[in-house]
Amino acid sequence: MKIFIVGATGRVATKLIEQLALEGHEILAGARSPERVLKSPYVTPLKLDLHDELKTLSGIIKDVDVIYFVAGSRGKDLLQTDAFGAVKVMQVAKQNHINRFIMLSSAFSLEPEQWKRKGMESLLDYNIAKFFADNYLVHQSKLDYTILQATALIEGEGSHRIALNEKSGLKNTIQNVAETLAALIKADNTRKKIIKMSDGETPISEALAQM
Repeated sequence: MKIFIVGATGRVATKLIEQLALEGHEILAGARSPERVLKSPYVTPLKLDLHDELKTLSGIIKDVDVIYFVAGSRGKDLLQTDAFGAVKVMQVAKQNHINRFIMLSSAFSLEPEQWKRKGMESLLDYNIAKFFADNYLVHQSKLDYTILQATALIEGEGSHRIALNEKSGLKNTIQNVAETLAALIKADNTRKKIIKMSDGETPISEALAQM
């Protein structure tokens, strides 16, 4: 496939690009600092700034099979990057006839009643930004979406095993999240679904097939 990655220099994005390149996909990697994108024969780095107008973004994100939105400001630019930046990319996808859209989000982005859980207090503004972006994707974009809601990200070697939805736990290795994102494009049953994930005991492809 020909794939566009939005936010291509992040921790998850770098592992995702590695995985997609291993599988032989052609990757267009959009980032504000394209020189920091992972070097690979399968990867073309592109300058992408989510502050830009729709017309500018539309000239960059085009002629691909799927878009992955894995950008995140880490709390520094929530409105323009995590919220409205995501919405603008969805609008570009619709305008340029790119139907498949995969969004990396937070575990309780669409459940405000969960945002006061212990340990989540510092994520309140981030969850609010993701709430509006994810709602737009589900209810207004008319795109063929999958939202992957990851619990807390941790460093470490991935186990290639996960738990989904009601079985999900509290933490994810970044590698497992990246591998799960990559696997979504091979799992047609994940279309139009919101999936909560964590590290677990079930191989990734098997866990997705059981949804």
